[in-house]
Amino acid sequence: MSKPADNPADPFKKALAEATKVMADDPELGVSYSVDPPGQTADSVRLPQISRRMTRDEVLLARGTADAYALRHRYHDAGVSARYMPEGQMARDLYDAMESARVEALGAQRMPGTAGNIDAKIGAEARRKGYGQIRDKNEAPLATAAGYLIRHLATGRDLPEGASNVMDLWRGFIEENCGETLEGLDETLSDQRAFARFARKLIEDMGYGDQLGDDPDAPDEEDDDETAEQTDEEEESPENEGEEDSEDSDDMEASPESAQEQEQDQSQAQVDLDELADAEFAEETEMPEGEAPLEPPPPPPVSEADPNYTVFSTAHDEEIGAEDLAEPVELERLRAYLDQQLEPLKGAVGRLANKLQRRLQAKQNRSWEFDREEGILDAGRLARVVANPTTPLSFKVEKDMEFRDTVVTLLLDNSGSMRGRPISIAAICADVLARTLERCDVKVEILGFTTRAWKGGKAREEWLAAGRPAQPGRLNDLRHIIYKSADAPWRRARPNLGLMMKEGQLKENIDGEALEWAHRRMVGRPEQRKILMVISDGAPVDDSTLSVNPPNYLEKHLRDVIAMVERRRLVELIAIGIGHDVTRYYQRAVTITDVEQLAGAMTEQLAGLFDSDPRKRARVMGLRNVA
Repeated sequence: MSKPADNPADPFKKALAEATKVMADDPELGVSYSVDPPGQTADSVRLPQISRRMTRDEVLLARGTADAYALRHRYHDAGVSARYMPEGQMARDLYDAMESARVEALGAQRMPGTAGNIDAKIGAEARRKGYGQIRDKNEAPLATAAGYLIRHLATGRDLPEGASNVMDLWRGFIEENCGETLEGLDETLSDQRAFARFARKLIEDMGYGDQLGDDPDAPDEEDDDETAEQTDEEEESPENEGEEDSEDSDDMEASPESAQEQEQDQSQAQVDLDELADAEFAEETEMPEGEAPLEPPPPPPVSEADPNYTVFSTAHDEEIGAEDLAEPVELERLRAYLDQQLEPLKGAVGRLANKLQRRLQAKQNRSWEFDREEGILDAGRLARVVANPTTPLSFKVEKDMEFRDTVVTLLLDNSGSMRGRPISIAAICADVLARTLERCDVKVEILGFTTRAWKGGKAREEWLAAGRPAQPGRLNDLRHIIYKSADAPWRRARPNLGLMMKEGQLKENIDGEALEWAHRRMVGRPEQRKILMVISDGAPVDDSTLSVNPPNYLEKHLRDVIAMVERRRLVELIAIGIGHDVTRYYQRAVTITDVEQLAGAMTEQLAGLFDSDPRKRARVMGLRNVA
């Protein structure tokens, strides 16, 4: 048998690994290649796999990823980052994105060859996430846009098409609020501590100062006088002067060549950046004194779909995991009760789930490409090698199917009208479908929506205390429940579904804001295809809100949200109504007259969405009523 030819990509991969170690200034850094997503740890990096063909896109992506990780390894101090890390999630995302932009911009200044490679990486990520198709800034991630803008201002380089679209959508807002702060960018770029303080100021300017937490540099009030006295003594002490001189000389001796190059590069970048800043922020510096900057985009649940939809107070709304609403022992007890109550139904639901799984796996079994140069050894073609030893080995590669890069969200109505058998069947169907789709590599998220109180909660109390102003908008406290996140395995989330059996958990339903919340969560996901299934038994109802607003206030908002979701087409939206005609709201909808039909309706709708035959898919999705 002839010896298989060496992989032509191996020399390149070896050279790239060595270059990465040199750039990171760490000869012990581990460099590996994998089909898994790229990643980085304290002592290793994982780069994208490169095939034997070595296409241009593969090479550029690998080089850009390697450069980005090497620069972060060299110029990023995890300890400094942790010291200044904000507490809130949005502030953390902004902070991380800007720090990544800093190290990449610093690398572009000191090692210009990295700039083009990282541009290729950014462009590939923007294409994968569909950034070029986003037209509304509220659909674009603010943290990503802020990172792009920092890199653009620091390097003066144009961004790839999709990335520039995201940056431009948010650029006006960022510059409007952070114009003066941004002028200090070049002064902090090479100092991570100074940049961390600079980033925290930007986050505050953008309206997320409440998520920063305590200032790590703020001295204790009791020590202020002592610190001032110590400072005076240090200024008079010749020994301290000597120590400071020694520290300065140590810093200069650490890398005199890099310091000189850095000074030259930064001086040139300073000139370019000053010209850019003078042109772009001229209007900001002329802002009349006392004029307040624009507020950041209103947080949920204020609606993107209907600007006239108002909420009296969002202070008491909550987005909470099911595990935080009950003790683990209680969740296990409720889950056991759910299983016991629905034992007769589990067989029928299980058969439908198996049918769905067979249909999906049948497509997986037919998704192989044969006679490839690399991949999985094709044992079925070994007979040719035995018959003729000069015949090269044959490999096969599994094709990426449409449903492989997919996430499905099940949004369950947790209102009081669902109490009893409807909510029980909805819970067990969600449970079985989550298991089924997880086996087929489809991620599933299970969400629920209700309110914290009947007929108004603390928001209504505040409205009464304020003198009952007219047209207050929504007057109840939302409760949006995460039973299972898309990235959580089913086995961990299984007990959470028992929460639906808890007495007093199901209250009122404000469907429009819940749908908008679920849509917003899905849009931020990396998957290419997103499917949102809503299961409800009626129109939105909240007595406290409808008693002081127009009678169609919540229903109109639901229609507006549905129209927005269906118009943008970032998410495929379908609905199942239990004893309630939801076809008057949703384009793709099924109405069932008996809750026992829910399992069949859910599985058929999902199977139809994954059907590759457009005619079959249209037949299923065109189904409006189940008698």
